[in-house]
Amino acid sequence: MSRNHNPLIIALTLFLGIILTPVAPVRADVLELQPDHPDRYVVVPGDTLWDIATRFLKSPWHWPKIWKINEQIANPHLIYPGDVILLRWVDGQPQLTVLRKEQPVQDEEPGQVTVVEGTDEGITVGTEETPTPGGPRKTIGNREKLKPRVRSKSLASAIPTIRPEVIAPFLTRPLVITDDLLDDAGYVGIGVDNRRALGDRSVFYARGLTDKKNEYYYIFRHGEVLREKSSGKVFGYEAVYLGDAQLIRFGKVSKLVVSSANLEILPGDRLLPVEKAPPLPRYQPRAPKNKVKGEILLAKNAVDEFGPLAIVAISTGSSQGLEEGHVLRILRTGVRVRDPVLKSFYKLPNEESGILLVFKVFKRVSYGLVMSSDGPIQVGDKVETP
Repeated sequence: MSRNHNPLIIALTLFLGIILTPVAPVRADVLELQPDHPDRYVVVPGDTLWDIATRFLKSPWHWPKIWKINEQIANPHLIYPGDVILLRWVDGQPQLTVLRKEQPVQDEEPGQVTVVEGTDEGITVGTEETPTPGGPRKTIGNREKLKPRVRSKSLASAIPTIRPEVIAPFLTRPLVITDDLLDDAGYVGIGVDNRRALGDRSVFYARGLTDKKNEYYYIFRHGEVLREKSSGKVFGYEAVYLGDAQLIRFGKVSKLVVSSANLEILPGDRLLPVEKAPPLPRYQPRAPKNKVKGEILLAKNAVDEFGPLAIVAISTGSSQGLEEGHVLRILRTGVRVRDPVLKSFYKLPNEESGILLVFKVFKRVSYGLVMSSDGPIQVGDKVETP
């Protein structure tokens, strides 16, 4: 029996086959190199791990995926000024490694680059013609083998993951006020001269201090309510840092002096013992393993719109599995607009607008540093696992 093939039916079948065939979603964690990435980079003072990772990768938090540990170097996770970061291809996959040389490499001749290569036996240093991307490397001149050495800490300090001066003030000071924190905190009474408003060098009385061993205190008060813009849900209160105080005499009514004041200090403001400043954490930037979602609650010392290096509070924390060093993407909240044809309103989709690195985590709230942005970021914008 002959079959009639209707062109219309064939075309319709092919069309339905295309639109109904499952399409593999584009993974957000696909490893992509920067189009202009270097083959090697010499670390200089002032660099951060994030800066260096950004030179090689479109998503800097994927650094651990291509980082090869050099077992010949003590503390291979730490990178120092003068170290050489090399990008290689192993079995078709990119790989980064750190190399440390025994001595400075001689001056390069015009049209040449210094090459430092790691092998099982050590490091090979020499010069070669500047290679084209993906092209062969032609050796010029002699090479000598150098053994990796342990860098003396007196020579240089390991580079941090992010700028320490940006987040250091937020690592020990209270950031989020909860009922438990208020219950345990002492509070400002009144100045010894009966003054209510206190400033630098003001001596005052306080009550509620519980440990005479604590000599130094932060002074703070209730700030903004940490509330989600979308749901209205309250996550706590921001702690407004007012200044520092030093204990003069401990008792039921203690006596203190304001050692520094950022803002005017008033009766009822709270006193929290100063914690010993920890060393700056060496954050390992990475995406959370689970799906994390939240919202930007506020931005510290920022106006309505902000960008890179802004400190923000977000409505997610350890209860969702969030950890220090986790990286989240920021989504600009889509607004409602009026359809010009249907005359009805609809909501535009959320669009990715930046990247956030979490540096301090509480149970339901965390603080992060905006690392990059494609446009203005606002309170109310969403954050989620990249």
